[in-house]
Amino acid sequence: MDEREDVEPSDRILTVPNILSFLRLALVPVFLILLVEGQDLIALAVLALSGVTDFLDGFLARRLNQVSKLGQLLDPAADRLYIFAALLGLGWRELIPLWLVVVIIARDVMLVILAGWLARMGHGPFPVNWVGKWATACLFIGLPLLMLSAAFPDTMEYTRPFGLVFAIVGAALYWWAGGLYLVQTVQASRKRTGQTQPDSDTLET
Repeated sequence: MDEREDVEPSDRILTVPNILSFLRLALVPVFLILLVEGQDLIALAVLALSGVTDFLDGFLARRLNQVSKLGQLLDPAADRLYIFAALLGLGWRELIPLWLVVVIIARDVMLVILAGWLARMGHGPFPVNWVGKWATACLFIGLPLLMLSAAFPDTMEYTRPFGLVFAIVGAALYWWAGGLYLVQTVQASRKRTGQTQPDSDTLET
């Protein structure tokens, strides 16, 4: 869960919410291994546990007044890593189309490049917008449904189509959010370029 944006984040690292976020990150490789080995029910249980820690870290950050800059970075990073792991595992087992895996991962590659460009400008990452939140929500519905279809083949007739629809909608929203991020990056770059250009009066001799 996202931490409140109206609270000034601190520079603290060792907080209860951050410890939960580190635990959530530590479970990513466990989740991936289980998924690749076809242990879908246990993988879903790990994903559910991750969701609980996601809720708790946001809740405790607000309740304990422990909103931190690190926590604001760890939360979306964990979401992306779980999505990435689910895509790799499902793609490895051919439970999801390869083109969909490539489309979603390509968007994250673009964001990494943009984040690097922003860092070069001394600009921090932009906050997650509502389109990105909806995209993540759709993917966290669609991908588990695909895992469920593998765990219970008798339900595949229903769970797989719904899973694919949610995953495709999530991918589309993912790119929409990425486009908004690209626009923000371009605007920030132009603004910085305008600020660094000397005034015409200073060029006169």
